[in-house]
Amino acid sequence: MHLRQSITLVFTLSLSFAGARALAQKQVTAADGKIVTAESVAQAQEEPEVRAAEPSVDSAWSMLTTAMQKQTQTRILALAALGTMGSDARTAGLIREAMTSAEIEVRTAAILAAGETKNRALIPALRERLNDQEPQVAFDAAVTLWKMNDRSGETFLKAVADGERKATPTLMHGAKNDMGKEMRNPEAMATLGATTGASLLLGPFGFGIKAVEYMVKSGSNPARAAAIALLAESHEPGIDAEFVEALGDKDQAVRAAAAKALGQRHYTAARKRLGDLFSDPKLAVRLFAAAAYINCSHGPVTTHRRG
Repeated sequence: MHLRQSITLVFTLSLSFAGARALAQKQVTAADGKIVTAESVAQAQEEPEVRAAEPSVDSAWSMLTTAMQKQTQTRILALAALGTMGSDARTAGLIREAMTSAEIEVRTAAILAAGETKNRALIPALRERLNDQEPQVAFDAAVTLWKMNDRSGETFLKAVADGERKATPTLMHGAKNDMGKEMRNPEAMATLGATTGASLLLGPFGFGIKAVEYMVKSGSNPARAAAIALLAESHEPGIDAEFVEALGDKDQAVRAAAAKALGQRHYTAARKRLGDLFSDPKLAVRLFAAAAYINCSHGPVTTHRRG
């Protein structure tokens, strides 16, 4: 099976993304625009300092850490890449620090990245976010903890499920915020929904419906990128070689997704090709290639399935 021949899967995913685009056109909320706009994604592509002429583990880390000091959307892209790096201690430190950012978008991206890594060392930091002043951030923290089999946010989740209309002493462990006011505020709840749904679209271009719109307008096919993400768990012989081939695809989303897949599979033979992408014209490709290069430098893993 060739990646370009995964017609059924890509077609199904295309329908899903088409629905997301239609929703964005009919109901673009202020909350969604706050998370990521087409303009902010486009601006994030212009980061000439986040590249390296000579690929190495050190230069890969330099790219990622430099990106974490840049504008909001660049930091979101970097966090998306860091989310592919598992339980690496240095990665955990960068994600943990980002969880305390003054920007809601960055905190949300850090929480989602922590969930992607499945690194239980980040659980204490996630628990702290249950007391975040923004309910949508606390909600994402509770959901992420739940997926990591930690029930610290159960009280918060029950309050949301029950349509709680006022804060109680036990809600969010006694945090001093007016949750009742937030839960009655349609705009606040719209933001909660936007950031929660963001976990479904976390990928090469950050997250949110606007990111999908940008990918389409820039000539990318988000369905192909999503298909590669799913195929990353395949055990089919030769699939790694197909991902390596996809690193040269004209579609930037496909290049980024292929790099991500190779890194998660720790396919050491791809290091040279990944290093070549350190000077790719697109920031997302460079960052995912950097993360993948570091992963592949750790050696092969015993299974292709993500733990």
